[in-house]
Parts: sequence; structure tokens; C-alpha cells
Amino acid sequence: MTDPLVPLHLIKLCVGAESIADLEEWVAERIAHAGEQVHTTRMMPKRRDEILAGGSLYWVIRGVLSCRQAILDLRATSDGNGISYCDIVLDPHVVLVDPRPRGPFQGWRYFTAQDAPPDLDRKSTAGTDLPLELSTQLRAIGLL
Repeated sequence: MTDPLVPLHLIKLCVGAESIADLEEWVAERIAHAGEQVHTTRMMPKRRDEILAGGSLYWVIRGVLSCRQAILDLRATSDGNGISYCDIVLDPHVVLVDPRPRGPFQGWRYFTAQDAPPDLDRKSTAGTDLPLELSTQLRAIGLL
């Protein structure tokens, strides 16, 4: 009997997004245009099976680990010059997580389940009568 795979996640900077709302707008545009959200990256993760066993892509927005999207597939692709890439196919639903400060890094990194912050319910963040982004930032510095 083989052991079930423990899901492994990825973490990546959400370059260009100023807020979770920016990311959600971008996701909606991609879904409307292409029918799915695909994030293309240079390297294919070697631990593919673990990621596809329930992993998510955790997004760092403006220095704060803020949200995640479930990874649906990892597809090998290449451009017209034969350069290999990886298309990360993401669930369009953006899940808020307990925000944590996170310094800059390049590319994506593996992110274990033990390191991943718990999900937040949007209702729990909305109950503060603060805008979502502000309540996320206040949580990140421990004031909420």
C-alpha cells in the first residue's frame, strides 16, 4: 500500500497587483478572455505529483502573503523558439489567507502545508467595517 501524497504548495510574488482586488480583476479578465486562468512561469516544478495532490499557489502582494488559488494542472509548453515553460492552471476562486509579511524573492518556491497560513472567511474580514485591503494589512502587522 502506498502512502497518499501530502499536498505541496507554491508561493509566488503577484507582480503588478496592488491589492487582492487587482488580482481578482485580472482573474476575471483572463476567465472572460481565455475561459481559464493560466499563469505561465519559466520552470516546471519537479514535485508535480505532490502539487497536483491538492496544492495551491500562494500569492504575495506588496510584501504580504495575502491569498491563494488552488492549482488544477501543471502543463508543459514552449514558445516559438523552443524555450520550455510551465502553465500553472488555477482555480479562479481567490481564497483569503491569514496575512503574513513576506520578503521579496524571484520566481516561485515550494511552500509546505506546515508553512501555509490558514484560510480566512471573507465574512470575518468584512465584519470589521474596514475595506478588505486595510483589514488584511492590519492583520499582517498583528493589529486585528
